[in-house]
Amino acid sequence: MIALFSATLFLSAGLMFLVQPMFARFVLPLLGSTPAVWTASMLFFQTALLAGYLYAHESTRRLGVRRQAGLHVGLLALPLLVLPIGVPDGWIPPAEGNPVPWLLGLLAIAVGLPFFIVSSTAPLLQRWLAATDHAAAADPYFLYRASNLGSVLGLLAYPLAIEPGLRLAEQGWVWSLGYGLLAALILACVVALWRSPMAPGGDAAMASSAPAAEPGRRAVPAADPEQAADPEPAADSASATRPSRARRLRWIGLAFVPSSLMLGVTTFITTDVAPIPLLWAIPLSLYLGSFILVFAPGARALRLHRWMVFALPGVVLLLSILLLLDVPELLLVFVPLHLGGFFVAALVCHGELAQDRPPARHLTEFYLLVAVGGALGGLFNGVVAPAVFDSLAEYPLAIVLAALCLPRRAPRIPPGPIARWLDFALPLAVGGTVALVLALVELAGAEAELPGKSFAFGLAAGIGLNFVRRPLRFGLTVGAIVLGATLAIGTDKRELYQERSFFGVYRVTAADGDFHELVHGTTTHGAQDRSPGRARTPLTYFHPSGPVGQLLANLPPAITDRVAVIGLGTGSMACHSERGERWTFYEVDPTVERIARDPGLFTYLRDCAGELDVVLGDARLSLSRAPRNSFGLIVADAFSSDAIPVHLLTREALALYRSRLRAHGIMAFHITNRFLDLEPVLGNLARDASLACMGREESRVDERSVKGKLASHWVVIAERSSDLPALELDPRWHACRRSPGSALWADDFSNLIGALELD
Repeated sequence: MIALFSATLFLSAGLMFLVQPMFARFVLPLLGSTPAVWTASMLFFQTALLAGYLYAHESTRRLGVRRQAGLHVGLLALPLLVLPIGVPDGWIPPAEGNPVPWLLGLLAIAVGLPFFIVSSTAPLLQRWLAATDHAAAADPYFLYRASNLGSVLGLLAYPLAIEPGLRLAEQGWVWSLGYGLLAALILACVVALWRSPMAPGGDAAMASSAPAAEPGRRAVPAADPEQAADPEPAADSASATRPSRARRLRWIGLAFVPSSLMLGVTTFITTDVAPIPLLWAIPLSLYLGSFILVFAPGARALRLHRWMVFALPGVVLLLSILLLLDVPELLLVFVPLHLGGFFVAALVCHGELAQDRPPARHLTEFYLLVAVGGALGGLFNGVVAPAVFDSLAEYPLAIVLAALCLPRRAPRIPPGPIARWLDFALPLAVGGTVALVLALVELAGAEAELPGKSFAFGLAAGIGLNFVRRPLRFGLTVGAIVLGATLAIGTDKRELYQERSFFGVYRVTAADGDFHELVHGTTTHGAQDRSPGRARTPLTYFHPSGPVGQLLANLPPAITDRVAVIGLGTGSMACHSERGERWTFYEVDPTVERIARDPGLFTYLRDCAGELDVVLGDARLSLSRAPRNSFGLIVADAFSSDAIPVHLLTREALALYRSRLRAHGIMAFHITNRFLDLEPVLGNLARDASLACMGREESRVDERSVKGKLASHWVVIAERSSDLPALELDPRWHACRRSPGSALWADDFSNLIGALELD
């Protein structure tokens, strides 16, 4: 029976966490390949998980175990109505407005029912086992390990094996076959349940359950007598029938923090690398792995928890300081530190949950409240934070909340009447000291910056570590350090505008007087020098001396009279246009258009010579509505921070571009990237389509020679090499590199892992 139940839980968890990155990958091209797709998808999946746990709790409470199992057998057939999984025809995201409601609706229609049924398996099977007279029925939480192990393996299997090896339609069928096998295993579990003797009262509805045999607050191994004592003993047996309200709220809070922290660190990483399933899977795998470790039986889990509690204060301070330093060049060095810090925090929070788990009769309620906390974390990061904050403030806020989750320990000095007052006064003093020191460092000049910041952060961290026995004081101190440093640290740039949309955080800054720059994440997306005589000069990656400037200077007017540009940014490309030419910009984010049209920020669209249009919505969908053979040049310059939307670099996308080009038309792709080498991807596509392909990548020396210029990497594709005579004669251009043997990128297949360039 244990082997059967474990195998069933293993498969159900694998399917549940396999479908999450899989369907997010289905949806990613429809929403511009933005990292927010994963955050919004996680909100749906956490809410659906909550619904599954609520169903498991209420149905067993009201029906009893045997009748509930019969009901579940009938529900197993419902997901067959929507399998195999895929995006239904006709689902097109809105061109304007917040796409989150549209995405949540799509997820509910396409994958909601199968996910709901699969998500209820873990609490149901553990409750079924607890109702029998099996020797392991008294503490069925050990099955949680099989469930979480399946979760981790299913999650990692997608980016490492399934996504690189199967097309999207094939992935949907594989998952559907897995669901069929799961249904068969659940039927076998029901048969085993019905044939097993019930424990006394085990088949009764939970409303009539006897008082719990274990009224203590913490369910810890008996080997640890120091922790076995009940800090909140029940007054009588009646009060022990259900956990207290404070205890239930604590469960929710301990589940909320790692959920929010997981989504925060995922967004932090994927914004500046790439929104790919592997980078979604790593934080979620660490999140699930923490459950496996802390719910393991025996004293080792307790020892691990103690070590993590010891490590968490230093980890919280380190992560906060890393965020304050904000060094984009060291992103790949800092990423493992952020992931490791998140893992420590998850182990502490989930370890507290594991130690505080109730007797088996309250198992489904416990899982339900843990799911409530997880869903609230998703709701906060996916809906509340984007509406309230104009930056990614939810991540440092979750770090501060993790500090508050430290278990309270007896202070070395007995608290006096002013201890509570000091819990607030001391953090304010530390934060104020940090702000003062950093403000003085700003006045002292650049040579004092490194020693000054080191002194300020070192002093604050040293003081803060003395507060770890009082979690409230320590957590508020961490928050005060972050707030004080944020207010005090200045730059040589003046912030003009900041806004957060579904697609990310946009900042416009001014430096050296009239030099305005648009930044998304840590990546520059355009700039303008508004000083006299320079306002119409395209800067950054679009400078006239760069690859795209050279290309446009050598194209005949018959090609550049009608141009399509995918991606607007600041509108820099507009000033490559000439009077009488018509250029159409395709932009997925209305926020970007508002920034580009605001004359207080940028004036390219207002002042440049050509006739300029902006079409909102996904570029591929918008281009598909344009007349065939209508453009002489198509420029693809779409980015989400440093990540290029994959669906703009596929075989189907290339075919669409060709169909909208006139004879001898040109396609230009901007592929500058810190982490991805995309030239071989385009080289393979051009070779497959029998097209000419040339590339040019500038060095950092090129950008230092001209103010406002950034080194860029461009690829140009044409029907034949004779359409690019000037480029063929220039030694700076070369035939596109290819990766022989690699599968072509298509709408249902891509391999961003293979394109990673991390050296």
